[in-house]
Amino acid sequence: MADPQQKQKDKVEKQKDDSPNTLEVCESEFSENSALNMQKQTCEKLYCKVCDAALANKYNLQAHMRKHSGEKLYSCKICSTSFSHSISLQLHVRTHTGEKPYSCEMCGSAFTQRSHLQTHMRKHTGEKPYSCGVCGLAFSQNAHLKLHMRKHTGEKPYSCEVCGTAFSNTCHLKTHMRKHTGEKPYSCGVCGSAFSQKPHLTTHMRKHADKKTEKRYSCKMSAAKYSDKVTLKKHLPKHTVKASLTCEVCGRLFAVISALNVHMRSHTGEKPYSCKLCTAAFSGKSTLSMHMRTHTGEKPYCCEVCGAAFSVNYSLKMHRRTHTGEKPYSCKICATTYSQKSNLYTHMRTHTGEKPFSCGVCAAVFSQKKSLQKHMRIHTR
Repeated sequence: MADPQQKQKDKVEKQKDDSPNTLEVCESEFSENSALNMQKQTCEKLYCKVCDAALANKYNLQAHMRKHSGEKLYSCKICSTSFSHSISLQLHVRTHTGEKPYSCEMCGSAFTQRSHLQTHMRKHTGEKPYSCGVCGLAFSQNAHLKLHMRKHTGEKPYSCEVCGTAFSNTCHLKTHMRKHTGEKPYSCGVCGSAFSQKPHLTTHMRKHADKKTEKRYSCKMSAAKYSDKVTLKKHLPKHTVKASLTCEVCGRLFAVISALNVHMRSHTGEKPYSCKLCTAAFSGKSTLSMHMRTHTGEKPYCCEVCGAAFSVNYSLKMHRRTHTGEKPYSCKICATTYSQKSNLYTHMRTHTGEKPFSCGVCAAVFSQKKSLQKHMRIHTR
């Protein structure tokens, strides 16, 4: 009786002679060696020796191994930030160029990544594909589900380095740290009292609510009356601003010379504050400070509902409307409402026909900047 191993060897040798482009693993046949090699990569998966992850080919395996080695081959030419994958670098570069190729057809919002657009669309569709297996509560984002699950598991991965108290998300930890630092970023506009948490300020403001209708603060230069000191102070510059603090270009008035100087840069184009990490420049110091957070990743403004964090307070205000459903900006022509003023401006062009964005190559015009960016790809191919 013939040896089974020898019989198998003979079969393989015969297969090589009769059909050199047949893959033993899946028995598929190919007319060319190149096609055979591609199929081999699909059938013969490679495995990571560190975590046993299965990869389709050696190129994917090499890219995967960088997660373990920390190797970062791709560097940004603008700010020198390094990445382990080329696609990560491509996405990062858009933070410098401002390119947002993925836009929402319903509200005009634009995004740097397709996945961000897909997540955004759920605000319009109401889709909540991520549900809690314990209580059934559903969420539009997987990150929100993960935060929620910690209520059931009791997981608290973020600890205070001062006292050791643990928290389920970074937002709660940041709020807690104010007990140690004494920071109180939320202040009352009526009496000046300061608080470490916004809910505490909200509770405090109820003390003044009954007095809101009473206008106790009077302007000594006019008949104007106000319910609080802060509003009165904002009114007073109308009487005290001198002609020397008037912008000669647009006529806008300013109470202090420093504010006028900063404003004038909007006309002159002067940008004396430069970023040391990239080529960006700004007219005001505060704007530079906000820009630096794009490099440091700092996001000091947290949503009290879902824990989402933002680099600027304005972004947090806009985000809160996704929870409240508030849309304070409405079209006077068709009554369509929006959560952001910029979206209303974009919408109004559908009525006016205005197309302020023009192509420098072929003179085509567009109503939205994202449409122009999409069009420009025709010329860059």
